[in-house]
Amino acid sequence: MRWLRERLGSGERGSALVEFVFVALVVFVPLVHVVAGFSAVQRGVFASTAAAREAGRALATAPDLATGLARAERAAQLAVADQSVEATDVRLAYAPAGAGCDAAGAYTPALVPGEEFSVCATVTVRIPLLPEFVDANTATGQFVVETDRYVDR
Repeated sequence: MRWLRERLGSGERGSALVEFVFVALVVFVPLVHVVAGFSAVQRGVFASTAAAREAGRALATAPDLATGLARAERAAQLAVADQSVEATDVRLAYAPAGAGCDAAGAYTPALVPGEEFSVCATVTVRIPLLPEFVDANTATGQFVVETDRYVDR
């Protein structure tokens, strides 16, 4: 019996290591890449939502439009950086009340009491291990702002 085990089992030595390396390369490496890609996209979605919210709050509480736009830009950069996304990849746009982010861009809020408008923050998400020119992965967050009706500006 021992003689039979030695003859049959001698050709299988080291095959478990080869199979593990093969499975690790074929299955685990792409799986880790997909998980990293999904987490990068989710991080971008969180960053765009937070940037729109913080920019809207900063703009609505500003004393005038110029100060508000500067505050909104800075608040959006801080919110995006808080999610570990590059702050250079954020764009703010404003849309009138009821319009979506696809209509944003030409509208500028006036900050009159009771005004409603949307703040749209678009963040470009970089997926790990993809080239730099692949920047079609964007996330857009929208926040509806209503300025205070009873404010003395």
